[in-house]
Amino acid sequence: MSATVMAAPKPREMMHLNTRSDARGWARLGVHLALILATGWLVAVSPPLLVVPAMLLAGVVQAALFAPIHETCHYTAFKSRRVNAVVGWLVALPALRNWHFYQAFHLAHHKHTQDPEHDPELSPPPPGDLPAYVARVVGLPYWRAQLTVWARGWKGDLSAYPFIHPASAPRVVRSIRAGSALTVVLAVAVGLAFGWGAVLLFWVGPQLLGQPVLRLYLLTEHTGCTEDSNGLTNTRTMMTVAPVRLLMWEMPYHAEHHLYPFIPFHRLKDAHALLRDRLAHVGTGYAAWHRDHIRALRKVG
Repeated sequence: MSATVMAAPKPREMMHLNTRSDARGWARLGVHLALILATGWLVAVSPPLLVVPAMLLAGVVQAALFAPIHETCHYTAFKSRRVNAVVGWLVALPALRNWHFYQAFHLAHHKHTQDPEHDPELSPPPPGDLPAYVARVVGLPYWRAQLTVWARGWKGDLSAYPFIHPASAPRVVRSIRAGSALTVVLAVAVGLAFGWGAVLLFWVGPQLLGQPVLRLYLLTEHTGCTEDSNGLTNTRTMMTVAPVRLLMWEMPYHAEHHLYPFIPFHRLKDAHALLRDRLAHVGTGYAAWHRDHIRALRKVG
């Protein structure tokens, strides 16, 4: 943490970084889809002893589709709002997410970042001990939450989610029903056409293996930061290697994104250059952060 936290530039002072680019958006999406195909091919050709590692690699790439889901929620991946919505809706399906539901969830998170009473990302709160940490990382709460959204969507009652405005609830319900139905239909179609082993090898297995890696990634964004409205102190930026930034659509520059969510992913590095001396939390790497966090949790236990 820096010794002195200065004020952040006003949004108008950062508007020169808000230019959206279809070329950048399609290029990054193309790279991501190519990686999905490549890792799927790796699963297909791997000998038995290497199938699980190949599935893990495929799962990491699939789970990282969270990045374009997130980017399109802000309408910053592409120039067209409709293109953002369609792409986001489709890439959300493999992880059982719904784009419209997540957009409402995520915008509430931005509005109430680190507010224990109103930030939906703090329900449940960050793990306070090692068993809770392990449970969060394994991902069972995540899958339970997604299936609960499906069930409530089909029931037509989203009142349990205060960030869903009653006026927009019918649209979100329709989106949940359409997305969940399409996901099931596609899974059954693949199972009938290619065998249920294909569904396990190329989707279910990779998702179960890859989502824990995403949980590890997401835990670093706000855990241990201040619980207030100061964007310079309530969010962490992680300095990491280029492949991670590529796969995660530059999301490791997370404090910059929270301060100026109108800045597209491909300009966040430029925003960091302007802000790095003002940020309170700049991590040096994910492995190091989790090593230190686990040590702290063990002391609590």
